[in-house]
Amino acid sequence: MTLLIASSFILSAAARNFRARPDSTEMTLDRAELLIPREDLKPKKSMVPTGAKPYDTLETSDPRVILVLMDDHTWRYEKNGDLIKNEDYFSTNWDNENSDPYHAELSSLPERITLWLVDTTSQYCCPFQTKVYSKFGYRRGRRHQGVDLPLKTGNPVYAAFDGKVRVARYSRGYGNLVIIRHENGLETSYGHLSKLGVEPGQWVHAGDVIGLGGSTGRSTGPHLHFETRYKGYAFDPEWLIDFESGELRYSAFTLRRKYLSASSNYVPQSEDEEEEILLAEAEDRAAAEKKAAEEAAKRYHTIRQGDTLSALARKYGTSVRQICAWNGIKETTILSLGRKLRVK
Repeated sequence: MTLLIASSFILSAAARNFRARPDSTEMTLDRAELLIPREDLKPKKSMVPTGAKPYDTLETSDPRVILVLMDDHTWRYEKNGDLIKNEDYFSTNWDNENSDPYHAELSSLPERITLWLVDTTSQYCCPFQTKVYSKFGYRRGRRHQGVDLPLKTGNPVYAAFDGKVRVARYSRGYGNLVIIRHENGLETSYGHLSKLGVEPGQWVHAGDVIGLGGSTGRSTGPHLHFETRYKGYAFDPEWLIDFESGELRYSAFTLRRKYLSASSNYVPQSEDEEEEILLAEAEDRAAAEKKAAEEAAKRYHTIRQGDTLSALARKYGTSVRQICAWNGIKETTILSLGRKLRVK
């Protein structure tokens, strides 16, 4: 019970930190900082993999979040990958072969969209910390759709964010390639690996080793080719990560459609662009607050001996049809003891 209360408190406290978007769309940077915590705009340090392994998990009041106990006597909150990886955005426009499964028209994408990169239940890890030696853009007349990070064959390569592995295979150009899709619609790609460490459909957390560095495919020497894509379109990963320091530039990033051009390299953002990020974050926070309130209103029931859908509907003041819709089951579904059903 103590663990449930603790997790509920932390999650509700996180939700309370979200602020509604201000009425005015124009304001000074000083005014924006009063509405949005400046901390969210500071660089985020890369997590340091400890080598500790999980030995047990505990449920929290939110089925999407679990408490993980590690064998070094530490613990942390994590997203429940077994549950989240079945969400629609991990099946729509999904295949295990192509770098771009979307085939979307560039003009169909919004002028800008804010991507939330880390939150209270997910972390960030630099895929491999070093100085970029080949940048995003055109190289010898050809598009270079990521950054090249020098390493030694066998160096571990880490997942940058939580997500589900979409591709883990050999590709003629990329060599051994891993592509991970993240909840915000972002995909990260890791090429030229000497060894694959994950499989398609697998859920990974930031900091998990997804393979070992190498020089497979079209490569002139050991390095990691790292890409960031949105709806299949590559943009400069340096908009997100300072690879030399290993830091994530922001917890939320406003992706502009013009960044999806091969000639749009990272440039330090101006104060005007920073204000736009502040305002976009406020909008995201308001949406997250609404979602948190909706999640808090949900109620779940653990199936016991003798429970039926009609009895649950009467008990919780709803209908059998609604319970079936919430849980993706049929009225004829046999209820397994211990299964959790949403009833509110």
